[in-house]
Amino acid sequence: MKEIFFNSSLPRAGSTLLQNILAQNPEFHATPTSGVLDLLLAARGVYTNLPEFKAQDRNITGKALNGYYRAGLEGYFNSITNKPYIIDKCRGWSINYDFLNAFYENPKIICMIRDPRDIFTSMENNYRKNQDLDIPIVDITKLRGTTVEKRIDYFAANMPVGLAFDRMRDAVSQNIHKNMLFIKFEDLTENPQAEMNKVYDYLGLPRFEHDFNNVEQITQENDSIHGPFGDHKIRREVKPIKSKAIEMLGAPACQWIRKNYDWFYNEFKYY
Repeated sequence: MKEIFFNSSLPRAGSTLLQNILAQNPEFHATPTSGVLDLLLAARGVYTNLPEFKAQDRNITGKALNGYYRAGLEGYFNSITNKPYIIDKCRGWSINYDFLNAFYENPKIICMIRDPRDIFTSMENNYRKNQDLDIPIVDITKLRGTTVEKRIDYFAANMPVGLAFDRMRDAVSQNIHKNMLFIKFEDLTENPQAEMNKVYDYLGLPRFEHDFNNVEQITQENDSIHGPFGDHKIRREVKPIKSKAIEMLGAPACQWIRKNYDWFYNEFKYY
């Protein structure tokens, strides 16, 4: 294995699409939504709380732990593939940049982003498509989630959308974002090869000519585990998707999203 890269994107912003585009490159192993970071964080929790570690010199055990993290990360993927490059997909990598950088120096993290109005639209669309299910965001006894506006409030305050935007804002506040590459979903679907060239340049790898008319779904996930909002199926053809935000959410809700996420629109130059 030569190098591990990280995909830490916003939800409903094309992270699965990016994984499967990269998977066309025979030198890349692309993961579905990964739990590797959680394994490492669990080890950190044991290290922090176990009396046997507390009783030892942290200058010694801390170095040993970083070696454990790196060996565990590399060993995990060495057991899966012999391809030289890994792209691991997990939303938590960005906000854990300093943790990762301590044992995997100068990590390359790619983040797919999208107009928040369209992220909320995608969530609302998945809600409407799954009316055969009892979706717990709606509770008529508490008048919760009973309107589009209330569902937007719910999405904004809960996982995955609320947490993802909180992490993004914190990453910006800490200047972590300056070490990352941001790719707009809109740009990737409009000019895919140009955006993929940016990816390869950021990773320090030779550019690769992709077939954007036939992107095979390599990563597989059981979406029933993720619930009605965990749609990880991609379209085979990469092409622009027209925004349905006004149509689905209404103008007042779109204005609320624009105002509430003003920091995002300003930072990433969305208009």
